[in-house]
Amino acid sequence: MSSASDHSGHRKRLRDRFLKAGSNALADYEMLELVLFQAQTRRDMKPIAKALMKRFGSFADVISAAPAELAEVDGIGDSAITVLKTVQAAAQRLVRDEIMDKPVISNWQRLIDYCRASMARNKIESFRVLYLNHRNELIADEEQQTGTIDHTPVYPREVVKRGLELHASAMILVHNHPSGDPSPSKADITMTREVREAAEKLGIELHDHIIVSKSGNTSFRDLGVL
Repeated sequence: MSSASDHSGHRKRLRDRFLKAGSNALADYEMLELVLFQAQTRRDMKPIAKALMKRFGSFADVISAAPAELAEVDGIGDSAITVLKTVQAAAQRLVRDEIMDKPVISNWQRLIDYCRASMARNKIESFRVLYLNHRNELIADEEQQTGTIDHTPVYPREVVKRGLELHASAMILVHNHPSGDPSPSKADITMTREVREAAEKLGIELHDHIIVSKSGNTSFRDLGVL
């Protein structure tokens, strides 16, 4: 009874602190505790939250981890995994809604935030295209390919063909580097120029190619590649 009472009191204090002062008043492991309370109504979640932090490093890395990786941590079951991945999905949807139906050029930092939230922590490379209308509003965000930890095959004709199907006027290429280094490779640069040439012939402008990673992001336009 005493142990259960202690857990209950701790949870109430943590919730009260969060509601009064916000997330900045909590350490990462405490935020994880707060989230995990939804999965386990009675169990002490502090040791599990700290184990997650030790394994993955940060709150963002925990919620971005693959379900199979989360399941390897003692005390994490399906309910906890569902709660953690729901938090990740909610965060991604929030930043996505910040750029939908708005000119992305004038909301560039929010676009970068969305790309980082969506794929910066992915363990394999993936390539996606943001298709824009004539007002530079996002009309589609589509993952074109996934690859390995350091390579994703991209087919410029398929990228442009899909743009025509969507009646897009412009597009932005995005891919991630799981290595953490957002610098473009020679293959990245070559592929980008091939996409631009194919798109321009059909009246579609390539605004930029963005590489995101845990350590930062790179814009091909800022580098002078486009």
